[in-house]
Amino acid sequence: MKTALIGASGFVGASVLTELLNRGHEVTAIVRDADKIKVEDEKLTVKTLDVLDQEALTAALSGTEAVVSAFNAGWTNPNLYSDFIAGSEAIQAAVKAADVKRLIVIGGAGSLEIEGKQLVDGPDFPEAYKAGATAARDYLNVIKKEKDLNWTFFSPAIEMHPGIETGRTGKFRLGTDSPVFDAAGRSSLSVQDLAVAIVDELENNKYPQQRFTAGY
Repeated sequence: MKTALIGASGFVGASVLTELLNRGHEVTAIVRDADKIKVEDEKLTVKTLDVLDQEALTAALSGTEAVVSAFNAGWTNPNLYSDFIAGSEAIQAAVKAADVKRLIVIGGAGSLEIEGKQLVDGPDFPEAYKAGATAARDYLNVIKKEKDLNWTFFSPAIEMHPGIETGRTGKFRLGTDSPVFDAAGRSSLSVQDLAVAIVDELENNKYPQQRFTAGY
């Protein structure tokens, strides 16, 4: 499949890129800094651009069959909330303008619900991640109104960070609007298994116009 991957050089995007290439996908990696892409593969094309450049992004996406967005406006960005919303909406618009029908967005865990309450609204939610989590939650509400695209929104497990060293197991469980907990009450997922979940969804289309999550 010809797939465009936005944010391919980031923590999440780099693992998704590896998984896509290992499964034989032809990938157009869209990044702000091409030097951060260390992979060399005959199935890989790297394009450098800003997602807010609507014309350039539309052109880069044209001819692809699907788009995976691992877009991140930067955790230390003082304008993280507004930049994430603007970038995500620009990507959605460019996907439509390029006449690509499939879009998978990798968001945050903050919009997952426990007993009807979203994690990001809880008193113990880490302040350092609140702007990004709130932006991802609010963009989920935006894309839920999208009727013309076959979109899917992925929320990772509550714990999804470099310190999770299980690597790629391919063994995890899926959910929709609530976190997936293990027997010890922990919701976790390695970035490599996140990539497996994303590419599985790309290939199997199990959650059209829905949000899903994964955990051990």
